[in-house]
Amino acid sequence: MAAARTPSRGITKFKKGRQGITKFKKGRQFVPSARFRKKGIKVVGTWKPVKIDPHVFADGQLEDLVCFEELHDYKLVGASKLSSKEKPKKRRSGAVVSEGEAEEETASQPKKKRKTSRDQGTETTVKKEKENPSLADEDRISQEVVLKHVLDTDHEDGPQEGGVVETISPPKTVKKKKKKKTGKKAEPSSQAAPSKAPSKVKSWATKLDDQEADVSAWKDLFVPEPVLRALSSLGFSAPTPIQALALAPAIRDNLDILGAAETGSGKTLAFAIPVIHSVLRWQEDQKQSSQEQSGSHPEDGESSVDADDPSEDGDETSNPLPVERKEEKDEDPCHGPGDIKLEFDEEKPAGHRNQRSPLLGLVLTPTRELAVQVKHHVDAVAQFTGIKTALLVGGMAPQKQQRMLGRRPEIVIATPGRLWELIKEQHHHLSNLKQLRCLVIDEADRMVERGHFVELSQLLEMLNDSQYNPQRQTFVFSATLTLVHQAPARVFQKKNAKKIDKTGKLDMLMQKIGMRGKPKVIDLTRKEATVETLTETKIHCDKEEKDFYLYYFLLQYPGRTMVFANSIDCIKRLTALLSILDRDPLPLHANMHQKQRLKNLERFAERDNGVLLSTDVAARGLDIPDVQHVIHYQVPRTSEIYVHRSGRTARAAKEGLSLLLIGPDDMINFKKIYKTLEKSEEIPLFPIEIKCMKAIKERVNLARQIEKEEYYNSRAKQHNAWLQQAADALEIDVDDDVFLGGRRNEQEESQKQKMMKGMKKQLKHLLSQPVFKNLMKTKYPTQFGRLTVPEMPLYTSESALSTVSQQKKKRKKKQPIMSIN
Repeated sequence: MAAARTPSRGITKFKKGRQGITKFKKGRQFVPSARFRKKGIKVVGTWKPVKIDPHVFADGQLEDLVCFEELHDYKLVGASKLSSKEKPKKRRSGAVVSEGEAEEETASQPKKKRKTSRDQGTETTVKKEKENPSLADEDRISQEVVLKHVLDTDHEDGPQEGGVVETISPPKTVKKKKKKKTGKKAEPSSQAAPSKAPSKVKSWATKLDDQEADVSAWKDLFVPEPVLRALSSLGFSAPTPIQALALAPAIRDNLDILGAAETGSGKTLAFAIPVIHSVLRWQEDQKQSSQEQSGSHPEDGESSVDADDPSEDGDETSNPLPVERKEEKDEDPCHGPGDIKLEFDEEKPAGHRNQRSPLLGLVLTPTRELAVQVKHHVDAVAQFTGIKTALLVGGMAPQKQQRMLGRRPEIVIATPGRLWELIKEQHHHLSNLKQLRCLVIDEADRMVERGHFVELSQLLEMLNDSQYNPQRQTFVFSATLTLVHQAPARVFQKKNAKKIDKTGKLDMLMQKIGMRGKPKVIDLTRKEATVETLTETKIHCDKEEKDFYLYYFLLQYPGRTMVFANSIDCIKRLTALLSILDRDPLPLHANMHQKQRLKNLERFAERDNGVLLSTDVAARGLDIPDVQHVIHYQVPRTSEIYVHRSGRTARAAKEGLSLLLIGPDDMINFKKIYKTLEKSEEIPLFPIEIKCMKAIKERVNLARQIEKEEYYNSRAKQHNAWLQQAADALEIDVDDDVFLGGRRNEQEESQKQKMMKGMKKQLKHLLSQPVFKNLMKTKYPTQFGRLTVPEMPLYTSESALSTVSQQKKKRKKKQPIMSIN
């Protein structure tokens, strides 16, 4: 403040006024908001004193008040502008120091202290206080100062133009220092941001090539230039059939798309590229409109910020002009007297930014892992566009996802549950979905099934009613979009029951999603629905024998293998069993923590001979590279699930094997799937070496005993410990019969432990012996009766696919040739 100051009390504060800004002093401390520290005021005119009525001082409450001064002519400037342009002038030796220069000097001293540590900073301040006592008082005041103006001349000459009121944060040294560094480098980084590729994130998805490819085949599909650049860097030289048919009508004709294509055909990019194009087109429209409006007001120099839309720094003005929000803005426009509206005492909610960057693209997926993968692909294609994306899935901290939404991403990839939860909390970025330009529903047939995803039906109802946008594009994709499976017999016994065909299923799907126009339907699925490069086989066995054949396959044909089951309990049991047999399986099911689920997927993608035991959580959409085998430990309940499970292998024109373990209970489901997929040939049996099954059964049976004992022991320990703790808390005695397995004494416990050690030792010995022996016949035996040969691998070099193909050739040779007379 330009007037006299009380040395130990009070701080400077701005108060909103009709004719200008009034400054006053108060005993209470004022804590500035984060927005306020980023702005400063450039003094154009002079500070003028305001007359005060003497009766105001009668109460004695304003005894610390020195004077009132007001300023009419000023400019709002950014902090970077202050640091670069308004540097303090050096004081000549022997010159008289003005009050403004003294303030500048005292305020600049804490900045020097920030470079040192806390201990060093305290030592230097103590020394300065001893040398100059007046400096001590000034330092205390400068730590409390929030706004200061710099006057280059004495009060006798009056302040010249160019005086500055700068925003200074309290001396929390390290944080402010970091902020200043980023602020200085803000301008060049903002220009280079769109051309910079994002840092690589760990993902199990197929690794994309970094070599540049010829993308001339994409140019006829109206793909934007930044996306073409990304496709070239990722090595995508030509589009897949679904991409070639979907991109042109989506981008050029702005049509809704219903796409059905086999698994691994590139459906993600078929909807990701049109969504990115729509966002880029919106950004161009906003730039053009802002240029037109700024050209119609040349006297302002720069367009003002909307009063209802606070800028990133949080200031508000009363001259609204609809312009696109700039991420970094160094200078605000000039304001005349009476046009300012400052609300520094009021803190805006975190993430409150310009409402003119709305949510433009929304992608909905049925599983969390698929949402993570879709985001990975969208980020890779949009790496040169500067478009921001956000992931909203369950199992992760909602607070972090709210912060991500606070950055106002243009595209959101989400699962329906977490998205609906944040919409109900009325997050500001999800409050206005009328401006949504693209809606994508991946794996749509699963998403709109009755009894699943209740939140999705509520969301679609809202989007088609109160938040309806007639210009919105809708994309619906799935590998089984046009696959119609036979309904149960009980459904046809109802009065209004109707058989649904392919057209009826699509119409019902469009009605549920709310597609009002006529969409472009693209169906590239085969009659069998599975991929042509997939080899399907089966093994008929009893329920108890499934473990034998599963272990046999994993031992005989190592490779990246996914094992699917219908229940979580089955996955838990198989995980324990195969762990005892040293197969090192990785489980994946809905009862696991989300971080562990993602970690297991990454580990599975890293291991060449990995085994993933999963429920149908991993059945849809996951693009895990080089999965060689898919084993259906339990036959899936519907043909759609079978197609999606089998689609985890034989992706992108590669070969793969699908093996069904069919027990007596699975025959009903198997016959339904066989009938729905209209298989022309019977699925062949997988060849098994019967002579090896004796050793396999011995190992698996011993492992089952160990697993069963460990399971019951852990369960009994957990139950008994809880019961004993509760009894001790109530101070009551519990009978031995109440405990699971009874209360054991130390002798029984030691006997059980010895028995378990013996079983584990026996199993370890069995696992060290080869099951598939490499027999070598030699004419000349050695002195010890056998030839010493180097250790051979415990498995044959033949793959499962080659074994099945050889069996097919043998069958064809055995078939008798019918002669026609």
